[in-house]
Amino acid sequence: MATVRYFDRSRVLVYVLAGGEGKRLYPLTLDRAKPAVPFGGRYRIIDIVLSNFVNSGFERIKVVTQYKSASLEEHIARVWRLSPILDQWIEAIPPQQRTGKYWFRGSADAIFQCRHVIDDEKPDIVAIFGADHIYKMDVRQMVDFHAQRSAEVTVATIPMPRAIASQFGVVEVDEENRIIGFHEKVPNPPPMPGNPEMCLVSMGNYIFDTRALLGAIETDQEDEDSTHDFGHDILPNFVKQGKPIYAYDFNTNRVPGEGADSRTTGYWRDIGTVDAYWEAQMDLVSIRPQFNFYNDRWPIRTGVTHDPPAKFVFRDEAAARVGSATDSLVSHGCIISGGRIHRSVVGLGCRINSYSEVVDSILFERVKVGRYARIRRAIIDKDVEIPPGMVIGHDPVADRKRFFVTEGGLVVIPKRAKLEHLV
Repeated sequence: MATVRYFDRSRVLVYVLAGGEGKRLYPLTLDRAKPAVPFGGRYRIIDIVLSNFVNSGFERIKVVTQYKSASLEEHIARVWRLSPILDQWIEAIPPQQRTGKYWFRGSADAIFQCRHVIDDEKPDIVAIFGADHIYKMDVRQMVDFHAQRSAEVTVATIPMPRAIASQFGVVEVDEENRIIGFHEKVPNPPPMPGNPEMCLVSMGNYIFDTRALLGAIETDQEDEDSTHDFGHDILPNFVKQGKPIYAYDFNTNRVPGEGADSRTTGYWRDIGTVDAYWEAQMDLVSIRPQFNFYNDRWPIRTGVTHDPPAKFVFRDEAAARVGSATDSLVSHGCIISGGRIHRSVVGLGCRINSYSEVVDSILFERVKVGRYARIRRAIIDKDVEIPPGMVIGHDPVADRKRFFVTEGGLVVIPKRAKLEHLV
């Protein structure tokens, strides 16, 4: 376990940027922001980053929202209620239009428009993290790294093979991990020092010295050519000016309860596409998942549900009417009534009726699967009723005529879709 120095956590203010449109997750983002998309049956994507901060002891958090934010803001207000008497809070903050009649024009502009929070709280350090990645991080260790180097900015990075790294923003560092260059999705990104096959990819998570942050976003506002983005504008300017900006290697982070387990160390997923989102959840149902919900020293937190436990009924093996689930996550309130589930994630309050089969799929809340229905490699959004006998995911040609199908062949059925006419 890495040594963590003690510091006054009340002097750290957290911004979680949750305002992106999530276009590549369509149609799952048709009616909700990307961070509000369900994950792992009973959670939302944003629960991951919020759990990381709360577990790390940082409990003064502003969640910056924008597009289709209603369900996200409701989730934060109803679920993430900390103790105001202890100065602990997690609050959503939508566009303020304090600086003009426009929405957030980029990640840096979002912080600039919400800088009154910094003026009010007067933190020493500001953490700015994204809301839509899957990983576990003890953020104390990154803040400690930042303080030890007297950095003005620290960027969380993860080693990645060069062939894959070309799809991301890559940071170039010297032998001391000081950042000397940024390379956004270039075909031949520079390697890590001492490892020509790997690059350091930015995770989009930053720790700032408060004064350095305020100076940078104020200067950025005056630049008419700026896109007002941290990765494109703010951080490259720090490098150009020779300011102390460092890369924190996420592979060195050790989460309590997981230690140096090679399967979980350095696990980080950008679930920006539907196919990547599905793959991350298929990891959850594996025998030894890389992202483990069952570490009680680092719980992934979410709201309390009053749904009853999941129930499995019927064991008529001769008639193949057995309520069963294998290699799957089944949430509260589900009734598996004579149907079969395999390698799937099933959300709250679903019902799987007799002789039906659900394989390699993700079901959101209150999905009902009719008798004899067969579902394979599908994502079915909340409040959808699958008619008896319907077949989904078995005939690519037929699926593309009726449903939204991803490049990887996943069938996606949007929220409250009416399917009766497709039988």
